Amino acid sequence: MARRPVRRPARSAATEGSAVPTTERERIVAALLTLLAEMPFEEIGFADIAGGADVSMAQLRGEFPSKLAILAAHMKATDRAVLAQDFSDMAEEPARERLFDVLMRRLEILAPHRQAVRSLLRSARRNPPLAAALNALAVRSQQWMLSAAGINASGPRGIIRAQGLAVLFARVLRTWINDDDSGLARTMAALDRALARGQRWAGFLDDLCCIPSLLRRPRRRRRRDEDLERPAAA
Repeated sequence: MARRPVRRPARSAATEGSAVPTTERERIVAALLTLLAEMPFEEIGFADIAGGADVSMAQLRGEFPSKLAILAAHMKATDRAVLAQDFSDMAEEPARERLFDVLMRRLEILAPHRQAVRSLLRSARRNPPLAAALNALAVRSQQWMLSAAGINASGPRGIIRAQGLAVLFARVLRTWINDDDSGLARTMAALDRALARGQRWAGFLDDLCCIPSLLRRPRRRRRRDEDLERPAAA
C-alpha cells in the first residue's frame, strides 16, 4: 500500500527547478523547457532557444554544444535540488522507504515542468536514439538518487541498480504526467508498486551475483584436500 512522503520545508536549492532564471545558462535551460511544453523536441531549433532565452546564437553555442547538453544541465540542476534536501530523518527507515521519499522529492521539483516532461516522453517513444541518450542521462541521475537514499550505486552492481531505477522511474513518470490529484495518490501508488517489484528483482540479482563465488568454493576446498593427501617431499 502506498504511503504519503514525508513533507519537509522547502529549501532554496530545492526550488532550483522553478526559480526565476538569472544567468545565461539558466535562461537557456528555461527556454528549452518552455518550448518543450509547446512543441516536440525534434522540432525545436537553436534559434528558437536563443530567442526564448534572449541570448545570441553565439552565446548559446558558448554555453551548450547541443540540445541534449541543455537537457543534461536541467537534469543536473534537478539532481542538485534533490541532494540539497535533508533526508537524515529517514536514516532508520528501510531502503525502499528512503528511495520512495527521494523519488517523490524529485517529482515535486519536476512539477513546474510537467508538460515539458510529457512532450519529451512522447518524442522518446518515436525516436530510439533520443530515448537511448535520455536513458544514459537518467542512469547518471539515478546513481545520485540511490546515493541520496543511502543505497550503494558504485561498481557494476550499482550501475545495474541505476539502470533498473531509470526504467522504473520512467514508467512512474507516465502515471505522474496524468495525475491531477494534488496529493499524487496515483503516482505514489505506482511508485510503491514499482519499488516493490524492483526490490524483488534486486534480491534476485544479489542472489545471482553470489553464485560464481559459491561455485568456486568447492574447487578451493578440493585443492586443500588434495594438498593434505599428497605425501610430503622427502
